[in-house]
Amino acid sequence: MIATALGLAVAAAGAAAHGAFHRNSAVFGRVLSALPSHSPAVALTFDDGPNPEATPRVLDALARDGDVATFFVLGRHAERWPALVRRIASEGHEIGNHGWHHRKLHASGPRAVRRDLTMGADAINGAAGVRPRFFRAPHGFRSPWVSSIAASMGQRTVGWTLGVRDTDRPGVLEIERRTLHGARPGAIILLHDGDGYDPDGDRMQTADALPGILAGLRERGLSLAPLPLE
Repeated sequence: MIATALGLAVAAAGAAAHGAFHRNSAVFGRVLSALPSHSPAVALTFDDGPNPEATPRVLDALARDGDVATFFVLGRHAERWPALVRRIASEGHEIGNHGWHHRKLHASGPRAVRRDLTMGADAINGAAGVRPRFFRAPHGFRSPWVSSIAASMGQRTVGWTLGVRDTDRPGVLEIERRTLHGARPGAIILLHDGDGYDPDGDRMQTADALPGILAGLRERGLSLAPLPLE
């Protein structure tokens, strides 16, 4: 009896940890982790922006061939650089909610989660006149109520298939190599056009890697697709 109870407790703790820390875990609610596998496309997503140096360069690279991406914008950065958020929207890209503070939400209660998501969405709406339809938790960390709160606000929770770790700033060629090496049909690729902890943080390596990434994806027969709403 005791062993059974202990085993159940360990299993429950393991499930809770998986739900909190694995970006694509369904323990705390469904997460969009990939595009339909039959599609010869990938989705490029950019977190933590906008940034006054990197975001315009990213947008310029995408505009050259009419490529689309999703930008998970931080509310406090949207409030600081609203013109960049308007440009993202005006050029046909999806704007997702990344919250306001860039806090890890796995330890936050429902009131704090709702406040963070609401502040982020309001800042995006105030800057660009759009309501985000997607949400990504900072670092992918979630508490049991994060996805349900996002859903109540009309936002689908998004994880990712491939994390490039471009925040390490390993160099332009390495960011390009990591992205192209891991890209597969249906992948949701995580890159960063901003720094969640420093509004002026340097993300120019990612911006400078993007033209090579886009060319490499095309050479592999992969197009860019938006995130699906359903």
